[in-house]
Amino acid sequence: MTDFLPLIITLLFLVIVFNFINRKFFHFSYEIALMLFATVLGTVFIGLSNFFLDTSIVKVLYKLQPINIESFLMDGALCFMLFAGSCHLKISDFLKQARSVGIYSFLATFLGAVIYGLIFYAFVRVFSIGMSFAECLMLGSIISPTDPIAATSILNKFGLPQKTGFLIEAESLLNDGVGVAVFVCFSGLVIANATPDSTVFSVLIHQLAGAMVIGALVSFVCFNLLSKEDDFKQRIYISLLCVSLSYILCQYFNCSGAIACVVCGIMFSSWREKQTEDVQASFGNFDVCWEAIDHFLNSVLYVIMGLSVLLIMNMNAVLVICLATIFSNLIGRGASVYFCTFFIKEIPDNFSRNGFTTLMTWGGLRGGLCIALAMSTQNMVSEEHFQYIMGATYAIVFFTTVIQGLTLKKVYGFIRKD
Repeated sequence: MTDFLPLIITLLFLVIVFNFINRKFFHFSYEIALMLFATVLGTVFIGLSNFFLDTSIVKVLYKLQPINIESFLMDGALCFMLFAGSCHLKISDFLKQARSVGIYSFLATFLGAVIYGLIFYAFVRVFSIGMSFAECLMLGSIISPTDPIAATSILNKFGLPQKTGFLIEAESLLNDGVGVAVFVCFSGLVIANATPDSTVFSVLIHQLAGAMVIGALVSFVCFNLLSKEDDFKQRIYISLLCVSLSYILCQYFNCSGAIACVVCGIMFSSWREKQTEDVQASFGNFDVCWEAIDHFLNSVLYVIMGLSVLLIMNMNAVLVICLATIFSNLIGRGASVYFCTFFIKEIPDNFSRNGFTTLMTWGGLRGGLCIALAMSTQNMVSEEHFQYIMGATYAIVFFTTVIQGLTLKKVYGFIRKD
């Protein structure tokens, strides 16, 4: 019997139990609850491991480490998460704030990754950790994309103004694809350094161009099938085929499957908005299904990351890595958001420049995509540096989800009073 089914059963059990405890006693947003409770459980396991070093308790925990299920996450979760996020983007609403959304999705995401990489590299040099500049930039691209599910579910609870709420949601949806593209670019630097025969330009062109062509062609074929169907189950099957076929073709041709899935989602959203109102209204069950898929995959990733505290706490320079990544992220996100305010026509909902920057920075929560991208670097860097990347990703997901998520309402109230 393989470990796959027991692993899924364990993760599902934990997701269900954590959600039940949260609804009964705490009433946190589900992302906060899953991350927090899983981290507490992982910390308990750390204590138990000191007394039961060779027992099944520790063995079970190590089976839940991302290093052992990276294939499941990268070959299964990531492609569907990216499609689920991008296929719900309303193109018509996006066009109304296209300038602002575009600037924050593209420019802020890229600048945030670069600024993070520069600051984090300074820490690396000071503390002689040994990561290269290219690896620091790649880490910046991993933690740069914000999470749409975490952001919207938390922000909607305290009545965020409509324009600002849509800007944060649209930026989070779109910068998933942008973040993946930036990740491909900076991971190309790492790969080029490891394999001198390749160049960054050739890696980037092959990864990006190939993925976009594959995603567009597969989407075109699948949408022709989709347009002839009025049964929502068939539509779901076709969309699942579109995503999985695009991803596996990209793997075969050594392109970025993640970017291909984002292309599929955006093309689907665009195609859907061109249909009649009756056709658009018939996609209700379709949306519920994809929302459930996205919710489940994010839940699993949050639980895995919370349980990974054992792996993170055992790495070298853990405190330096965690503090450095939190500080670098706040500076990188804040500086990029503030810089971008000079390029949008007007700051929405009468926020001041500083207030808007604070809200966008503190509301920039991270989630499943960061975790999945971090896991994908295992074969690009050394084992030690992979642990650093996982530790930094864990720190930023935990800090933004739990600490920023729990205090976001107070920060918003303070900004409004100001």
